[in-house]
Amino acid sequence: MSTVVSEVTEQAGPATKQETAVPLPLEGIKVVDFTQVFMGPSCTQLLGDYGADIIKVERPGAGDISRNSFPDKDGQDNPIFLSINRNKRSISVDTRTDEGRDVLRVLLADADVVVSNFRSGVMERMGFGYEDLKAQNPGIIWASGTGFGPDGPYSHKGGQDAIAQAYSGVMWRRESEDAKPGIYPTTLCDYITGMHLMQGILLALRTREAHGVGQKVEVTMYDSMLHLQMQEACMQLNRGYEVNWGAMPLSGVFETTDGAVCMVGGFTPDPLLRISKALGLEEDLTLRPEFATLEEQFKNKPALQAIFRERMATNSTEYWTGRLEEQGLLNAPVHTLEQALADAQTAANGMIVEAEHPVVGTVRMLNAPIRLSATPPSIRRTAPQLGEHNVEVLRENGFDDQTINRLQKLGVLR
Repeated sequence: MSTVVSEVTEQAGPATKQETAVPLPLEGIKVVDFTQVFMGPSCTQLLGDYGADIIKVERPGAGDISRNSFPDKDGQDNPIFLSINRNKRSISVDTRTDEGRDVLRVLLADADVVVSNFRSGVMERMGFGYEDLKAQNPGIIWASGTGFGPDGPYSHKGGQDAIAQAYSGVMWRRESEDAKPGIYPTTLCDYITGMHLMQGILLALRTREAHGVGQKVEVTMYDSMLHLQMQEACMQLNRGYEVNWGAMPLSGVFETTDGAVCMVGGFTPDPLLRISKALGLEEDLTLRPEFATLEEQFKNKPALQAIFRERMATNSTEYWTGRLEEQGLLNAPVHTLEQALADAQTAANGMIVEAEHPVVGTVRMLNAPIRLSATPPSIRRTAPQLGEHNVEVLRENGFDDQTINRLQKLGVLR
């Protein structure tokens, strides 16, 4: 069975250790979690990190899709799954059977929250739609994350990160017109939508606390990616002009002799003058007519950035970041993920934690990023093995051993 951890380890740093006896914010909240892959599990893991009891419903045999995303020596207990499923208990129930759905109805009868990220209509077809559950449990918060929502021309489509990037316009917006559209290389849309789903659940819990009513919470990947572009969208809608922060003429990523530097030429007076000094140029580029104004800099960006690239290529990343710092210009070395995880700032922020898993041993993973001084996140258990808590959860919900044994023999619980 999964290891229960009373407190995060020393690697978490002082900001994340329990300092008082104040209960975690979501202690006592029961969540029945139908989510899988990343968007939904990232939401429910954070709910669990802050005290909620997360009962993860999985398919017998296969489990959450992320258990089998990549071939791994630890099989279904691989790092992809472990990274977003701590502080959860797993039950493996065959929802294709009447008996399996009956089991879940018992769990849902007194649940505070039910969360899913299936395609629109799947929960309803299983008999777990909002109106179905509300009739039995009026205060329930029914939370759903989908690709596009229950209505509209794309409502039948499955939600997937890259697909939402493409439909929403995010993928088309790139650093320069000659750059090809590409997939953002981490699950940006899944994560943002998961955080919106968590926010909706917290708002609904607050409403129920204040007014005694449950409600439906719905978020979509499509809406989340549009909302990510709120500044650019407002400019497009009202001025017909496309803002592209990645295409600003004084900003960019420039190769050095041993890596690359990201430079942001903004948020400071006379940025081009400062860049000229930092790069050790013999002339002040602001004196050239073709670079004298922001409008001219946009027009002549290729020529301007060619100067930056030529100079940056003559020395090391450390040298240029130092020079840019001296001029008060925003900059950073371009790190690999390995370098970022080993960075002293990562350690100072307590962003890497450890916990013991009964199958794979010590698991190192990222901490929750929300800092609460009185109620910091708590890793109470590592990610569960498939169906690990079948008996435990059913007993808690009133099933006797004879019934549990019968369900196991029928294959409803596996």
